[in-house]
Amino acid sequence: MEISVKGIPVHYAENGDGGAALVLQGWGTSINLYDPIIDTLAEKYHVYAPDLPGFGETLEPDEPWDVDGYADFVLAFCEKLGITEAFVFAHSFGARVTLKLLARDNCPLTIKKIVLTGAAGIRHEPSEEAKKKAAKYQRAKKFYSSALIKTLFPKALENLRMKHGSADYRAASPMMRQVLVKTVNEDLTPLLPKCSAETLLIWGRDDDATPLEDGQRMEKDMPGAALVTIDNAGHFAFADQQYLFMRVLAAYIGLTL
Repeated sequence: MEISVKGIPVHYAENGDGGAALVLQGWGTSINLYDPIIDTLAEKYHVYAPDLPGFGETLEPDEPWDVDGYADFVLAFCEKLGITEAFVFAHSFGARVTLKLLARDNCPLTIKKIVLTGAAGIRHEPSEEAKKKAAKYQRAKKFYSSALIKTLFPKALENLRMKHGSADYRAASPMMRQVLVKTVNEDLTPLLPKCSAETLLIWGRDDDATPLEDGQRMEKDMPGAALVTIDNAGHFAFADQQYLFMRVLAAYIGLTL
């Protein structure tokens, strides 16, 4: 299905009956990846699952949004569809957006129950080795940014960025690279105590993108949070251990699979 939000044609999935549920995806994914989640939630809820701008089949924004920009988008999406209260399932980047919504004063969307998996938002202090690499990169970036070098070697700066960027950075468009830099550099840890809604955290023990210690920190700092850990699963625990993950999710929302 498609709807226009903030002037952007937004692709979204819709399934089920009942109260509203939102599925907010991880960075760079298509909402199709979450079909098993959507199908499970649709046993109890009316599920809305948008491809966020720049992901899946939805066009990217015309300027580099930060996390608040995506939170504003979700609120505009909900307003367009008449959603005022919702259950939220969020993965990775989608959890960043959810945390922003939860921490807002007078948020027009009421969120009473949440599942976060592989939730991003906690920024870690870099190691000494990482700091040295970052300093070396900044020196090289300054050199390649000079007018003379840009004239003589116009692709050198972008090649440097590609060499040092993450897999997500390398796979992204120029616009979404700017979005990525803005969003990953914001530490949402100070917001956690304000996120008091009932929250189930489901974590893959082998998650190397958002390590288990992030889930443990969220459980500690979020007043209504509880953590479930799934063995032999990583950042996409719902795909790595789908059967077990769906049983946990179903039990949380009161279904029997």
